[in-house]
Amino acid sequence: MKGNIDEIQTLMKQFEDSEIRELKIDSKDFHLYLSKNKVKSVEATKPALPKVAVKKQEDSPQPKKQEKLEDAGVPVKAPIVGIVYLQAKPGQPAFVKVGQHLKKGDTICIIEAMKMMTEVKSTVTGTVKAIKVENEDLVEVDQPLIMVEED
Repeated sequence: MKGNIDEIQTLMKQFEDSEIRELKIDSKDFHLYLSKNKVKSVEATKPALPKVAVKKQEDSPQPKKQEKLEDAGVPVKAPIVGIVYLQAKPGQPAFVKVGQHLKKGDTICIIEAMKMMTEVKSTVTGTVKAIKVENEDLVEVDQPLIMVEED
């Protein structure tokens, strides 16, 4: 039994050091599933904590103005839970940038859920005021992805 655990730990270390995102091994009575996507979801929640702390600070007027700018406008929300991609492929330009003019129906990002890629379209016409998520963040249903100031 000790040898099997050592082999599994070695396999996990090799997986962690590789560029592979997911690994699944199934045999008769052994099942193993490793995913780096799970780590991303934990990391995605960490940046949200400082944002809450900033909102509670009453003695610094500058962050309040910035929050109002980011919150101004209409949110375009995630239709499903999944991993958000702000560009079509790595190395390509983002679908949208702050200050960019959008038309209703323009693609703003892609959300991957269960190996299915879903394009998220803008629900409004206007100018992008803020991008509320980062590439490869785990998003929830109805989570604001971008803020758009309508024309």
